[in-house]
Parts: sequence; C-alpha cells; structure tokens
Amino acid sequence: MSVEMWTAVSSGVVGVASATAAVWSGRAARRTRRDHRRDDFSVVTDRMEKEIQRGAQRLDELEETTDRQAARLEGAGVAITYLIDRVRGLTTWVRAAGMEPPPAAPIPERAREFINHDV
Repeated sequence: MSVEMWTAVSSGVVGVASATAAVWSGRAARRTRRDHRRDDFSVVTDRMEKEIQRGAQRLDELEETTDRQAARLEGAGVAITYLIDRVRGLTTWVRAAGMEPPPAAPIPERAREFINHDV
C-alpha cells in the first residue's frame, strides 16, 4: 500500500470515528423522555403545594370566622336567657300586683322554632 492509500484509509477511519463520537455525544446531551416527565412532575407538584397552602390558609380563615360566630352565638344565648328571665320576673310582679300584662305581639315565623312560649 502506498502512503496515499494509508492516508485515505486513516482519514476515513478518523471521519467514521468522529461521526460516531458526534452522534454519541448528541445522544448523551439530549434530554430523555424520563427527564421531561420528571420536570412535568415537579411543576405539577409545585402547583399542588401552592393549592394546598391556599386551601390551608382559607381553612384557617374559616376556622377564625367560625370561632367568632360561635362566640357571638354564645353571647346572644346568654342575652336571650337574661331577657327571658327578666320578662318572667316582670310578668310575675305584674300579676302579683293584681294586674294582667298586656297581650304580646305575634311571634314572627322565623322565631317560632326558637321560642318556648310558656309566659
């Protein structure tokens, strides 16, 4: 074989080796389908964490509102109990004085289920 032939064969081998190395490095640098799925999962996970935090914050606000409403209802219950006792006391006093208390106004429909009308 002549020198030119050796040069041609060696340059062909080098070319094939270079092409193989380029294909292999391109394949290694490419993102795999698994990488894309992992990235999609992390995006979805981040969104879910934000939604969970928003839901937890909303739940805390609702619990505060519920606590305030429960405190108001308890106060209203105490006030109603006081007023009932006061009306009964006044009715008893009026009857003891030999008079009859004036007739009561009709009970509103919405209040009927809450009033035990024994006065």
